[in-house]
Amino acid sequence: MSIKKESRQRRAKKTRYNLRSAGKTRLTIHRTPKHIYAQIIAPEGDKVLASASTLDKDLRADATGNVEAAGKIGTLIAEKAKAAGVTKVAFDRSGFKYHGRVKALADAAREAGLEF
Repeated sequence: MSIKKESRQRRAKKTRYNLRSAGKTRLTIHRTPKHIYAQIIAPEGDKVLASASTLDKDLRADATGNVEAAGKIGTLIAEKAKAAGVTKVAFDRSGFKYHGRVKALADAAREAGLEF
């Protein structure tokens, strides 16, 4: 495994430990070069309350690996979270740097009504 990936996983593990011990619902993301995924996970960590990704049929027709697609996912996950009764979450960026697609997703989710 590369040092870059190990470092990201180490940062993610530390963040997840702190969020789980605080007992917060979390918005977790994962990104690949082609896609971005978002999930709302229950405080216990055993249930996914809502999920969205660029693999959804509506979003697959357009480009899926850019900032615009990440913004659409942020809006979509916020709508699904509201439908599930979740308004406050902790943002778990999975060790990824907070810029580009990660920032676009977070900003879109905030604008759509999620608080974090």
